[in-house]
Amino acid sequence: MFEEFYREALPFWEQITDGDRECLLRHSYTASYKKGMNIHDGNDCSGVIFVRSGCLRLSMMSEEGKEITLYRLYKGDMCMLSASCVLSAITFDVLLDAEEDSECYVIGGPAFAAVSEHCPQVKIFSLETAVSRFSDVMWVMQQILFMSMDKRLAIFLSDESARINSDTITLTHGQIARYMGSAREVVSRMLKYFAGEGIVAVSRGGIKILDRKRLRELSL
Repeated sequence: MFEEFYREALPFWEQITDGDRECLLRHSYTASYKKGMNIHDGNDCSGVIFVRSGCLRLSMMSEEGKEITLYRLYKGDMCMLSASCVLSAITFDVLLDAEEDSECYVIGGPAFAAVSEHCPQVKIFSLETAVSRFSDVMWVMQQILFMSMDKRLAIFLSDESARINSDTITLTHGQIARYMGSAREVVSRMLKYFAGEGIVAVSRGGIKILDRKRLRELSL
């Protein structure tokens, strides 16, 4: 089960020795995470996690308790930042939570780190994977630091609508605020403004986009 998956998911799989492959397979396991469960709190090496179904959310927490969502992981995505023992150069703590009931494959962090120490292909893959995610992190930081709230919300609603292929977004104001690194009250006020302008309709069932053209103009 694991070997067939790793052969497709890990480009270095055929380049490492049989012993190293056996080590990774021996320290692999399946994990089920319930919605809302914390998977990684930054204090341990949880391992390399592959999402098979569901959704995981990677975030950071400030000393004041403000949480910022860095990105979300869906089926086929991999989380390398939860394996702090593999990427020792990364010194900031991240949180990993299950946004939905999720099924994952996990390679134990110490085993992956041990193999990467003497296999340059594995080390390079680890670094490249982590670096590729930093573009997502920088995009989040750019929005928080340099964009107005109406533009940030318009971008979020547009992206989320495209992701789920629906005009109705079934997220609470609190969830949207957490994703955007903002306060629920600020999101609620901006959604009320959008609703007053006829851009969206807000109800207990979520947010329905009514005017995509206006939303797109706000996001530019």
